[in-house]
Amino acid sequence: MIRSLAAAALAAIVLQACGEREVLLPGERLDIRSGAPTTLDDVVNRAVPLSLPPARVNADWTHPNGGPTHAVSHPALDRGLQPVWSVAIGDGNGRKHRLTADPVVAGGRVFTLDSRALVSAFTTSGAPLWTRDLTPEADRSDDASGGGVAVTGGSVFVTTGFGEITALDAATGEVRWVQDLQSAATAAPTVSNGVVYVVSRNAVGWAIDVNTGRILWQVLGAPSDSGIAGGAAPAVAGPLVLFPMSSGQLVSAVAGPGTRAWVASVAGERQDRAFSGISDLSGDPVVVGDRVYAGNHSGRAAAFDATTGETIWQAEEGALSPVWVSGGAVFLISDENRLVRLDAATGETVWAVNLPFFTRERLNRRKGTFAHFGPVLAGGRLIVASDDGQMREYDPVTGDLITATALPGGAARNPVVAGGTLYLVTERGTLHAFR
Repeated sequence: MIRSLAAAALAAIVLQACGEREVLLPGERLDIRSGAPTTLDDVVNRAVPLSLPPARVNADWTHPNGGPTHAVSHPALDRGLQPVWSVAIGDGNGRKHRLTADPVVAGGRVFTLDSRALVSAFTTSGAPLWTRDLTPEADRSDDASGGGVAVTGGSVFVTTGFGEITALDAATGEVRWVQDLQSAATAAPTVSNGVVYVVSRNAVGWAIDVNTGRILWQVLGAPSDSGIAGGAAPAVAGPLVLFPMSSGQLVSAVAGPGTRAWVASVAGERQDRAFSGISDLSGDPVVVGDRVYAGNHSGRAAAFDATTGETIWQAEEGALSPVWVSGGAVFLISDENRLVRLDAATGETVWAVNLPFFTRERLNRRKGTFAHFGPVLAGGRLIVASDDGQMREYDPVTGDLITATALPGGAARNPVVAGGTLYLVTERGTLHAFR
């Protein structure tokens, strides 16, 4: 009886509470997330003049973003791009395998890596020269994915998801040496002064002799449980080598002895609008003068002093590819799918323009996002290649769209420019050339 009375009393209280009208307190409502922007369109775009260096023809493109520093200021490229040839490089993107290597160009040859460890060489006219399958004998090509390519001094250096780096003869594709890295290495290697540098996914930076494959030294970083496909490649900053780690660390070592010089970090996420919690450095570090620029996958980009590692500025813009620095500006594609121009001195946003975002967008139902690659500043305009089947060109001063070119199959990697030609790999595993 006592339990029944208690239950009845409780029910009466609940019903009474449900019947009361909610009292709305007067006054201004403030967002508890202080300083958090409320929309993606909170930037007031400005047309700030640029002082770009003259466009110059670059014969080669040996590393991601051009060279060991990942900085090429302004390559020449004519307007009115048209496709001139295309050729299959092997397997493209699939459910288990991804294309993670940008093409590289040297000595009149273009080198590619497909999604299953197949390296190919072509002439700059698209004629095939040789192929080399880098799948280890004890493995199947289906067992791993990812890797990167660099070319220097008549050798092609290739990392793979199988945890190996291989040196190949650039003319014939013959294997010169193979070094086991004890962990997957899906970012491109970097070559400078007779040494090839690479980062493995277990947060180890390696220095390897280019002629023998002998390990010269190693440097350790902080490991991470997560990372992105591909990852960022090391960069050379004078006497220092910068190793990007999946934890967001940038570890600097002296090139000769391998002693650690400094450690910096692209830390934190964008307030309120971080689309990812992955701390991996998704943009290769870019060295221009005495500064290093890098970005992560969760809404942060930063500039550091190349000598000391001191942070100069941070911006709430993730960089999904290497940034492009020229004329006092930093251009990037953000994790919010925006093409952004920052002031190189301060990190302040000058303009930001939206790129296509969701592949399907209905009321209360958004599904999938488009991928965008670049930007590359060439011939006086910014070029962005996308997997929506378009290659767009923008005015670097204002951010205005200039033109768009159809891209069969959609982009899978960053565009590269060499010898007045733009090369691009698409999702189906096809290398396209535009002039």
